[in-house]
Amino acid sequence: MTIFSKIIRGEIPSYKCAENDKFYAFLDINPLAQGHTLVVSKREVDYFFDLTDEELAEMIVFAKQVAAAIKQAFPCRKVGMAVLGLEVNHAHIHLVPLQSEGDMDFRKDKLKLSPEQMQQTAESISRAFAQ
Repeated sequence: MTIFSKIIRGEIPSYKCAENDKFYAFLDINPLAQGHTLVVSKREVDYFFDLTDEELAEMIVFAKQVAAAIKQAFPCRKVGMAVLGLEVNHAHIHLVPLQSEGDMDFRKDKLKLSPEQMQQTAESISRAFAQ
């Protein structure tokens, strides 16, 4: 079982932003920018492209809805999307608010946000998602 599966099951706490029956969105604990969110499949699949065609399409649509909520909660030029999957073997998408292309550089120093800031960030995205 991956760390993401444990988060989905509530065994490990997370800053939940959105959820439906197939996908779960929560804040990255090492964010590139405030609002950096992970969208994960509730079905544990290692490689993003091993999802079924239907799951892949549904995940992208769900991520689009989460991205709209991020953009509403944290005004930015765009919300970038990255699929890496090397650190955690569980299909997921990174959504990062962008002001410039450099904001998607995963090698740069990560933000250090307090638990209160993380909670407020998740709540802002969750409220926007619910609208």
